[in-house]
Amino acid sequence: MEKINKSRKYLSNLSGNDYFCGMIRNVIFFFSILFFSTGIITAQAFVKTAELFKPSDNNLQGQLRILQDPSIDSLISRYILKNENIYRDNGRYGMKGFRIQIYSSSNRNAREESNKARAAFISKFPDIVSYALYAEPGYFKIRVGDFRTKTEATRLFLLVSKEFPDAYLVPDIINFPDLNTK
Repeated sequence: MEKINKSRKYLSNLSGNDYFCGMIRNVIFFFSILFFSTGIITAQAFVKTAELFKPSDNNLQGQLRILQDPSIDSLISRYILKNENIYRDNGRYGMKGFRIQIYSSSNRNAREESNKARAAFISKFPDIVSYALYAEPGYFKIRVGDFRTKTEATRLFLLVSKEFPDAYLVPDIINFPDLNTK
């Protein structure tokens, strides 16, 4: 109780200007820390297009000059940062898409059952790639296909669901499509 009374006496002895100036100093300090910390964070992620095309061999002659809007550098930096986040979260590079999950179980013999389901799928659909996944706490899953859109996945899903009635579409990080094949 005595401490509260002492602090009240101290505050009553302060003039309004002293209290106001101390508060302004704290606000300015807070915003300066906030400003400098955000500047440091954004400076680390920004990449210029010219830096991406620097020659690796110093013996090469020539010059590359890129004339473009600075906002393009911002878009490229966002794209690179997004892909780094996907790699950090999933441990592999890829893009958002869809797959068809034909098997998921955590039974005692789930590993053998998943291998049987994958072998049955490969025998019926040899042209479609399949992936065996393990997820904690003991789930074995079989996912098939790499589809960029839900429409692409639905076309194959209608065929697969006839053979595997428990199949369903799942969003996943898919491998990049091969652009050389038609």
